[in-house]
Amino acid sequence: MVEAKEGDTVKVHYKGMLENGEVFHDSKSNDQAPAELTLGEGNIIPGFEEAVKGMSPGDIITEDIFCEEAYGKRNEDLVDTIDRSELPEDLDPELGQQLQMKLQDGRQIPAVVTEKNESSIAIDANPPLAGHDLKFQIELIEIL
Repeated sequence: MVEAKEGDTVKVHYKGMLENGEVFHDSKSNDQAPAELTLGEGNIIPGFEEAVKGMSPGDIITEDIFCEEAYGKRNEDLVDTIDRSELPEDLDPELGQQLQMKLQDGRQIPAVVTEKNESSIAIDANPPLAGHDLKFQIELIEIL
C-alpha cells in the first residue's frame, strides 16, 4: 500500500482538540473540503505533518502533539502594554479584537487585545494555541 512521504501532496480531514477534549477545529463540519497540504513545505505544524507521514489513504489515526511540535510554548516577550497615545486617534480597540502590529524589522504580526483602560491597552501576539498540547484525529483521504 502507498504511504505518504516527504514531498507528497495529500488531502486530509482532521479534528483538532485541546487536552480537555474541547474541539477547536473539525474539517468535516459544514461539509468542508479536505485540507490539502504538501509534506515538507512547513505549512502546517510539525507534529501534524510528521503524523501524516507513513499513513495510507483510508487510514485514521489519533495523535497527541506536544506544544513544542505544535504552536510552541507561550512567549511572554509577545505580551505588551501600549500607551493609547501610540495608537491612531480613531482607533478604540475592543477586548478580543485582533490588531496588526508592525515589528521593528517591518514584518506585521497579529495581536489580540487582552486588556484596556483609559490610558493603555494590553496585547498578546502569541498564537491562540501556543502553550497547549493538542490531540488530532487525522484521516488521510488521498495522496495526489
